Amino acid sequence: MDAKARNCLLQHREALEKDIKTSYIMDHMISDGFLTISEEEKVRNEPTQQQRAAMLIKMILKKDNDSYISFYNALLHEGYKDLAALLHDGIPVVSSSSGKDSVSGITSYVRTVLCEGGVPQRPVVFVTRKKLVNAIQQKLSKLKGEPGWVTIHGMAGCGKSVLAAEAVRDHSLLEDCFPGGVHWVSVGKQDKSGLLMKLQNLCTRLDQDESFSQRLPLNIEEAKDRLRILMLRKHPRSLLILDDVWDSWVLKAFDNQCQILLTTRDKSVTDSVMGPKYVVPVESSLGKEKGLEILSLFVNMKKADLPEQAHSIIKECKGSPLVVSLIGALLRDFPNRWEYYLKQLQNKQFKRIRKSSSYDYEALDEAMSISVEMLREDIKYYYTDLSILQKDVKVPTKVLCILWDMETEEVEDILQQFVNKSLLFCDRNGKSFRYYLHDLQVDFLTEKNCSQLQDLHKKIITQFQRYHQPHTLSLDQEDCMYWYNFLAYHMASAKMHKELCALMFSLDWIKAKTELVGPAHLIHEFVEYRHILDEKDCAVSENFQEFLSLNGHLLGRQPFPNIVQLGLCEPETSEVYQQAKLQAKQEVDNGMLYLEWINKKNITNLSRLVVRPHTDAVYHACFSEDGQRIASCGADKTLQVFKAETGEKLLEIKAHEDEVLCCAFSTDDRFIATCSVDKKVKIWNSVTGELVHTYDEHSEQVNCCHFTNSSHHLLLATGSSDCFLKLWDLNQTECRNTMFGHTNSVNHCRFSPDDNLLASCSADGTLKLWDVTSANERKSFNVKQFFLNSEDPQEDMEVIVKCCSWFADGARIMVAAKNKIFLWNIDSCSKVADCRGHLSWVHGVKFSPDGSSFLTSSDDQTIRLWETKKVCKNSAIMLKQEVDVVFQENEVMVLAVDHIRRLQLINGKTGQIDYLTEAQVSCCCLSPHLQYIAFGDENGTIKILELVNNRIFQSRIRHKKTVWHIQFTANEKTLISSSDDSAIQVWNWQLEEYVFLQAHQETVKDFRLLKNSRLLSWSFDGTVKVWNIITGKIEKDFVCHQGTVLSCDISHDATKFSSTSADKTAKIWNVSNGELLHLCAPLSEEGAATHGGWVTDLCFSPDGKMLISAGGYIKWWNVVTGESSQTFYTNGTNLKKIHVSPDFKTYVTVDNLGILYILQTLE
Repeated sequence: MDAKARNCLLQHREALEKDIKTSYIMDHMISDGFLTISEEEKVRNEPTQQQRAAMLIKMILKKDNDSYISFYNALLHEGYKDLAALLHDGIPVVSSSSGKDSVSGITSYVRTVLCEGGVPQRPVVFVTRKKLVNAIQQKLSKLKGEPGWVTIHGMAGCGKSVLAAEAVRDHSLLEDCFPGGVHWVSVGKQDKSGLLMKLQNLCTRLDQDESFSQRLPLNIEEAKDRLRILMLRKHPRSLLILDDVWDSWVLKAFDNQCQILLTTRDKSVTDSVMGPKYVVPVESSLGKEKGLEILSLFVNMKKADLPEQAHSIIKECKGSPLVVSLIGALLRDFPNRWEYYLKQLQNKQFKRIRKSSSYDYEALDEAMSISVEMLREDIKYYYTDLSILQKDVKVPTKVLCILWDMETEEVEDILQQFVNKSLLFCDRNGKSFRYYLHDLQVDFLTEKNCSQLQDLHKKIITQFQRYHQPHTLSLDQEDCMYWYNFLAYHMASAKMHKELCALMFSLDWIKAKTELVGPAHLIHEFVEYRHILDEKDCAVSENFQEFLSLNGHLLGRQPFPNIVQLGLCEPETSEVYQQAKLQAKQEVDNGMLYLEWINKKNITNLSRLVVRPHTDAVYHACFSEDGQRIASCGADKTLQVFKAETGEKLLEIKAHEDEVLCCAFSTDDRFIATCSVDKKVKIWNSVTGELVHTYDEHSEQVNCCHFTNSSHHLLLATGSSDCFLKLWDLNQTECRNTMFGHTNSVNHCRFSPDDNLLASCSADGTLKLWDVTSANERKSFNVKQFFLNSEDPQEDMEVIVKCCSWFADGARIMVAAKNKIFLWNIDSCSKVADCRGHLSWVHGVKFSPDGSSFLTSSDDQTIRLWETKKVCKNSAIMLKQEVDVVFQENEVMVLAVDHIRRLQLINGKTGQIDYLTEAQVSCCCLSPHLQYIAFGDENGTIKILELVNNRIFQSRIRHKKTVWHIQFTANEKTLISSSDDSAIQVWNWQLEEYVFLQAHQETVKDFRLLKNSRLLSWSFDGTVKVWNIITGKIEKDFVCHQGTVLSCDISHDATKFSSTSADKTAKIWNVSNGELLHLCAPLSEEGAATHGGWVTDLCFSPDGKMLISAGGYIKWWNVVTGESSQTFYTNGTNLKKIHVSPDFKTYVTVDNLGILYILQTLE
């Protein structure tokens, strides 16, 4: 590296280390080829953000000039413009490489790249439009390898897609500008579920070797992030082509530093995305000469030799390439019918395809009608069958083989005739042919055959049932994905309601479909066809939708979870549970293992009402002041008003031109304010829905709005992505005050009950309080620090504070971030309660006027009404994870510590709780015969409580640090304890005798009593030791792991020994020679552990054939094969310990949410 560049980097090293987050910076440098994966791993292993930045800069200092430039560009890309400016003067001069020879035309290299990227082939008859192709190529070259957007826009059927494909059919362009390849995505008109499917397919195509992930992304945000990584790392400097984009929100999913070429009818779609933008308009019609050229190619004549009628036909076709192709295909078969087809176009009265259509080709339906009429009689009705195809869907040949009950070759012969006449299009990329219609043709067919559609859909279902059982479809079948995606659509369209309900209410279908595509599309179908499913049984429909929503985070992971086991965790009245129980009992007879959660009835469902008034994500919901009405708004651009008690709809308004992000009732309930992505704020009459005011002063989308609590002087506050808050007086037309201080988007704002303060939440991770009168900042809370204390991963954590709501006394405020809701005391900044239930991001929280309940709204399309008392009570009795269990015949007694360190004795079968003491307990245990309990504290003291008379015994010798684990021996006379001081104390509390086991170099993680006065202990030092507790000597010493040993166990026959570690593995060893027998939890390729985190506890079955382990969830293993037998997913995660009954049939644990699980094997 040049001395100047090196000195500049050293000079500004401190500022860089303080501010940069390394993960995205490294992504860019890896894609540029100036950082290796092993170097990235070395940086990631540093414990803090600042140390990671320091390690990265240290590496760059040892590299060359190109690495400096790559680092500089990465800073610019990730928004560190001020830091990049510091390095600008040090940029070294790099000599440019010699230019490459230009190679034009379609080479084998071009064909390979375009075929692999799914770019459509040229149509049967192709006419070059060189001027437009050159214009597109020039705009693409302007990207110069940097992220940006090139838009081809024009009306439907004008040839945008053909032009996009032709522009990249160029060797020089691909080699120089897009050496990473080209990737084509047919987008079309999509909802969020459809877009997710498109993104999942794209990610699968880009990651065919599954080197980055073995499972599909579960939501659009995850898919966007996966796509960003794949494009940066696996396909750097590649081009993404998005064909037929309708909506601006779709592009946000691709707005992640990619080079993108898109086709659209609306050139404003790119207004919502960042980066350089270039536009190529395509004229709405072909020129006369180009139209004649197409006809001449179809009929194989020179343009000059075309008859006079050709000119009139071009005029009647309105210059549409699609319509000209349809007529040209007819003339190729009947070259003497020029006059006939011209008269058909001129004389037949035009009829619009459908009044709502966005297409406006006056010649289209005539050209289509003529083309279809000229088909041979024996194949004409096959074309009618295509009326059931959806737009932008490529159908495998096998689907049509089933529909027509024919061999593949017969079907392809018929379809080729449609293709030859431009009535159908064929995609020959990949292993097989896939066929699709132009949007215009779909509209024409559905309009023309509208009276037959139901029967046509019924026909395809009937044929499907002859060939397939829904849940037995497998990926090796060519038509598999088509049926999973569209079977329900065909059933609904055929009005086969009974069959649709049987399909959607089948656990087998849900398992099969979610295993392939995740739960999002199924949830969408439950919403889409709810009116049909509710006819059968509203409760059953709700059961299945809730099951999918609450388990969505599991139903997309690999390996796929056992859906029957998930179903057994549902309430016993649920249809899902009843189907799961039936299947489980059948499989148990064949040796399968299943668990019943026997105390699940004690888990309270905290939400009171769940409604789905919107067809997309709900961004906000609020109460009217009298508490009788609820207003909500969301991604479907509407404002909805409904009754709070029943959910009955009162008002529905198409409120804005884009997504509506927030709504608010005025204090007197006369007005409702809304704000939107369209940058506008609107005021509505809450009863009639009439528009009263429109404000338009924010420069970015407006995220939130709220009225003052007093109606004497009504003010409205709004917050925006422009980082500003504004105050509006409804009697004025302009803004009254602007408040600035946030460094990122303002997500939410709320007036305090007395209207003196305004609270605001921001993507900068802060909650700020403002003085309403002066508009000055009064106080600022760094909310992120509260989340850093949680169990969540802390690395580079980004906490976006989404929303807040004041309690009536003004002393408490509720805050939402990620998918959690927290209640905070403003003065003490302490958490009062939390609640869970939403599957996806929570966008809004709002107390009712009396504080007795509150609303939450979420991306999962639900609005939930919660009871405040229940939520606070539920949080108040949350258990810590320090528990002990005694199994006696049919009884399960659990000794637990709650969040305020009180001891509770819980009957696992009945749920009865006895509170024993309010000492500050750090750990506890029960004696085997339930006569005594022992507990340790943070001062190192150990006490024993005799339950009969409440007598307390205290150890004379204390541990030096906090006591973490204690256990009675079988005779109850001796108590063994371990602490942070790395010593194990053996205390005969009746004789006051002590033995100390001291050999571990670091804290003892835990221990387990064995037979014959032996004790097994494991430690942070990576060793496992076997002690004689009478003599205090070590009998065996194992070095098992590089990291902390978290848990161990010895099989009952003492031949096998297991260990788990912070390296996220579980190992089974031979006790006699220390040989490794099995590695039970290896890291998967994507780096996520099989256990979802550290493996924290293990236990062998009495016969030594099975092993149970705890970590992110609970797993049962076959010791002989090392394979997993079953997995139980808890609501929370980070399980610390699993307690197992002597017969290995009952299991007890507590997750990090404080939920107690008592599980029993199903028999």
